[in-house]
Amino acid sequence: MDELYLTFIFVFVLFLLLGTGVWVALALLGVAVVGMELFTTRPAGDTMITTIWGASSSWTLTALPLFIWMGEILFRTRLSEDMFRGLAPWMARLPGGLLHTNIVGCTIFAAVSGSSAATLTTVGKMSIPELRRRNYPEFMTVGTLAGAATLGLMIPPSLTLIVYGVTINESISKLFMAGVVPGLTLALMFMAYVVAWHYLFPSQRPEPEPPISFKDKLIASRFLIPVLLLITLVIGSMYLGFATATEAAAFGVIGSLLMAALQGSLNLQTFGASLMGAVRTSTMVAFILMGAAFLALAMGFTGLPRALAEFIAEQNYSPFALIAALTLFYIVIGCFLDGISSVVLTMAVVEPMVNVPAFQALGFDMIWFGIFVVVVVEMAQITPPIGFNLFVMQGLTKHEIGYVAKTAFPMFLIMVVMVIVLVMVPELATWLPDSMRTRP
Repeated sequence: MDELYLTFIFVFVLFLLLGTGVWVALALLGVAVVGMELFTTRPAGDTMITTIWGASSSWTLTALPLFIWMGEILFRTRLSEDMFRGLAPWMARLPGGLLHTNIVGCTIFAAVSGSSAATLTTVGKMSIPELRRRNYPEFMTVGTLAGAATLGLMIPPSLTLIVYGVTINESISKLFMAGVVPGLTLALMFMAYVVAWHYLFPSQRPEPEPPISFKDKLIASRFLIPVLLLITLVIGSMYLGFATATEAAAFGVIGSLLMAALQGSLNLQTFGASLMGAVRTSTMVAFILMGAAFLALAMGFTGLPRALAEFIAEQNYSPFALIAALTLFYIVIGCFLDGISSVVLTMAVVEPMVNVPAFQALGFDMIWFGIFVVVVVEMAQITPPIGFNLFVMQGLTKHEIGYVAKTAFPMFLIMVVMVIVLVMVPELATWLPDSMRTRP
């Protein structure tokens, strides 16, 4: 009963603060202060200062602002135009046609961005007008783009995986590698959905694109070379053990600056705008991490995470039943919180439940669990009322939130299938990090 009482107090204070419009980071700090003052004898002020300093001075966390800055730089280049020009000739003759440029474009930009919103905006500002001009169904144009943009949370460099790794003290490089195969698998599942639409609804197909010679396709592919080189530099340096995640992020920033300069997109104005955009986003995420670190410590002092873990263990739930319960849990809280907030808010309680031998014996280690969490957090990006991708897509297309959510619902169902695939084949997430070379 004590743990249920503590849980009720924490949840009540949290939603009270969030409901009054308080920032997520301040709400987390507020809940922690209440917990420290009411249920422990430790001084809340001194503990908070020490914890916040420790959480914000992590060397691993340095990768976060660097990857954010890389994405901000590329967001201000002609990358979206070049990607469409390079991809369209190859995608046009596939079943589903140029709708595949939404998915493949999001997959490519996700590999240099790490942000779902940046991926959606960058790809959408070019593909939406082109697909509308070619009379592709609006339902498919909006739905595939909203769903595929969530790949920015999984395919490295993923900001959510960085936050997860910092929160549980796990290797960022290994988490990045773990996201590659599941991310590509999910992208292929999205493309299969487009192919199925093509054959099931032939009346909705637009006029086919004129045939293009193989030589012209190769010539158009030159527009993809810079971004593919950047992806190889960032991901390859980590996989081969040449660089840590932070060092790979620095390489990525240098590469994106060179790309912008070669395109003629780099000037003092865009440089300053990208830098300030990175500062704003990084500050927000760091502030949330500080609040979450203090809340995790406060909950640790009260004994709540350990008590809840013991309570779950006493129920003798199988690992599969617990995974199913956690999937529903994250879908529900994802309706009200963004992905990063969901991760940092829950890890202090959830980690003791899953970091046990019974889970690890089935291949569900903490690397695998990070990918699982990212998939269910991806769902939250396209679920109302707080699905962030829904709001971004509304701004791009001027459609109502309800319409955008309806178009993205098939993509949501595909992500549910992806969770099942991950549970049945955990090696999808663990094979690549297990095979990578680690730098001493």
